[in-house]
Amino acid sequence: MELALGEHERIDDLQYKGLRIIQNPNKFCFGTDAVLLSGFATIRRGDRVLDLGTGTGIIPILLAGRQDEARITGLEIQADMVEMASRSIRLNQLQDRVKIIKGDIKDARDLLEMDSFDLVVSNPPYKKLGSGLVNPNSSLAIARHELLCTLEDVIGAASDLLRSGARFAMIHQSDRLADIIYFMRTHRLEPKRLQMVHPNKDKPPNLVLVEGIKDSRPHIKWSRPLFVYDDEGNYSQDIKDIYHIK
Repeated sequence: MELALGEHERIDDLQYKGLRIIQNPNKFCFGTDAVLLSGFATIRRGDRVLDLGTGTGIIPILLAGRQDEARITGLEIQADMVEMASRSIRLNQLQDRVKIIKGDIKDARDLLEMDSFDLVVSNPPYKKLGSGLVNPNSSLAIARHELLCTLEDVIGAASDLLRSGARFAMIHQSDRLADIIYFMRTHRLEPKRLQMVHPNKDKPPNLVLVEGIKDSRPHIKWSRPLFVYDDEGNYSQDIKDIYHIK
């Protein structure tokens, strides 16, 4: 299925089960972090899944590829991104399993059914306001800085939308780990599985993957560290496996 493309838009092959995505490099393109999160999150048959701040729709598309019996919703505040992501869903003929809706994460409780999702995922803006320069490109700024929502907004909304015993998975900068755990426990999401992501084996982690369970008892399991590049500067085998690179 082919769809008309807007100015500067392109179709990228995800090299996974024939899936493709429409992107506009003048606005925002997905990065490694979204792919890592889609591979890290625990998704099961029949799950009702929500992606908070879905952007291009990359995470719902990849999750749909992993589990063809899940029903996935992507919530996004930017109307142009909602429209583009929705076209990507049609491009992949996933309309019966994936939908993209427009809305603010802070209003998610009014837009979606409370206590109803089995899995909520999010690749939220990493940078607090006042930390670093804000990109003049509004789409990039919203994706990278907490302009429209904070870390606690995301975690609080996820908790309210998850049923008890359900899962929340996110990726964030590793230096925000203390904040992540604090806000998760504040909102009844107990961290259960963590994985640090390093650029290579000689550098400290710059990202962290976290999965928690609503209303669970304390117990954290550490997954082995994930290194993005090997000693030669090429993608590590772990990254190749996640990207389905042979």
